[in-house]
Amino acid sequence: MPNTYSQIYIHIVFAVKGKENIIRSDFREELHKYTTGIVTNKNQKLIAIFCMSDHVHLLIGLKPDMSISEIVRDIKANSSRFINSKKWIKGKFQWQEGFGAFSVSQSQMDKVYNYILNQEKHHSSKSFKEEYIELLKKYEVAYKEEYLFEWLEDMPLLRS
Repeated sequence: MPNTYSQIYIHIVFAVKGKENIIRSDFREELHKYTTGIVTNKNQKLIAIFCMSDHVHLLIGLKPDMSISEIVRDIKANSSRFINSKKWIKGKFQWQEGFGAFSVSQSQMDKVYNYILNQEKHHSSKSFKEEYIELLKKYEVAYKEEYLFEWLEDMPLLRS
């Protein structure tokens, strides 16, 4: 789009579907690289990524020719196919429906960047559910508890 100038940064969070922590740390780097390729091929800019075992954080520089929903859909669809083609898990890998998207100002870029890259440290004392609800509250996003992700800690334990 000629004569269109923008600077839009979005912090995106989405979760693994199912009842297990299944993104293993030994696959993380390869998944990060693959996801970077997805974003780059859509002519967008991936600034930071970190895949925890049950969720993903991304910081993306988004151009106005693509919506947030489109980029998240493409990341989820292509990364799911990639994970399934690698057979990293038994059965079919899927992401949960929905995502969180939070705008980030230029002045907060370093803070969000470091927050994303230090996910393991954050989760040594806080669950994904606690973190996600905290983000929703911080950004003053109205939500209904029943429409949030399925949380691992809310799942009943399987008895043998």
